[in-house]
Amino acid sequence: MPDQTEWETKAANLLKAELKRKGVTYAQLVEKLAAMGIEEKEVNVRNKLSRGKFTAAFLLQCLSALGSSLLHLD
Repeated sequence: MPDQTEWETKAANLLKAELKRKGVTYAQLVEKLAAMGIEEKEVNVRNKLSRGKFTAAFLLQCLSALGSSLLHLD
């Protein structure tokens, strides 16, 4: 069974893969989040994804901003 750090890495990689698949940069993600009324700084988003330390709510906000409705967890 994966430990906490492995789950955090998996979550961060999932979000990074979705960004890449959609062709969206961190700066563009920040703009999309701002359009939803969610204020984030690019450096904060970059840090969250590099550490894998973010809430499920942040993950859902990002996926919503990207227009993602289907995820592949493998």
